[in-house]
Amino acid sequence: MNNLIRMIAAAAALAVASVALSPKANAGAVLDKVIAKNTLTVATGVDWGTLSFLNEKKELDGFDVDVVKGIAQRLGVQVQFVTPGWDLIAAGKWQGRWDVALGGMTPTKARAEKFDFPAIYLYFRRIALVHKDSKATKLSDLDGKVVGVAVNTTEEYYANHTLTPDWVNAQPIHFEFTPGQVKTYESNRIAYDDLRLGDGVRLDAVIMGEQELPELIKAGYPFKQLGAPLFSSPGAVVIERGDKEFGEKIAAAIQSMRDDGTLSQLSVKWYGVDYTTEN
Repeated sequence: MNNLIRMIAAAAALAVASVALSPKANAGAVLDKVIAKNTLTVATGVDWGTLSFLNEKKELDGFDVDVVKGIAQRLGVQVQFVTPGWDLIAAGKWQGRWDVALGGMTPTKARAEKFDFPAIYLYFRRIALVHKDSKATKLSDLDGKVVGVAVNTTEEYYANHTLTPDWVNAQPIHFEFTPGQVKTYESNRIAYDDLRLGDGVRLDAVIMGEQELPELIKAGYPFKQLGAPLFSSPGAVVIERGDKEFGEKIAAAIQSMRDDGTLSQLSVKWYGVDYTTEN
């Protein structure tokens, strides 16, 4: 009889543990934490171009920074930024170290296995960037060449021909070239510095978002776009799976920013173009 009682107790404990670990049981946990701390902890980058960067005051600035400040304002909380690096953000398993991430992440089905994407907030086209001295005149000239990309990005997947356009309203993608080597970087900025050393010195091209090219040219980078844009994809606000209420609050905040024109105004402020609607 004692053995039977112990078995029943163990089974009950296992059932309770299973419920506690289920996504449904975690519903509201992140939102509750954000409200209790009066702080939204946001993962972003220090060298992601106009999306987020350190300004002259060594403060985080940029389009994403302004967007998330707008989200926090509508949630009625403060913002705290952390900068873990894109590879750590994209890997998932945040373990509560931050609540939300930006960075224009494309909401693919593979990523949806570990993330929720409560709101699309921008749309970008990707291009092939080459040194101004490059002899390449068409995209197929990059066949067999060394192409730089940021790690764990749609640009990397495109270069490796593994990108599947499975997001909402996705258009078919054509792989215009086959690199001989795909060289990955922690951020695009490091790839840009390698490309600026000269055509073919370390890289023959970089795949990047077209919105960054004017800024690079203005900063004196000797670059030019090669051919037409490669593909277009949306960028989403990212949270870990399992907190429906938190996702709904984020979605409502972004929708409010769309409705009152804030999102569009921020894009024009930082890029001179409204990238918040699909092309």
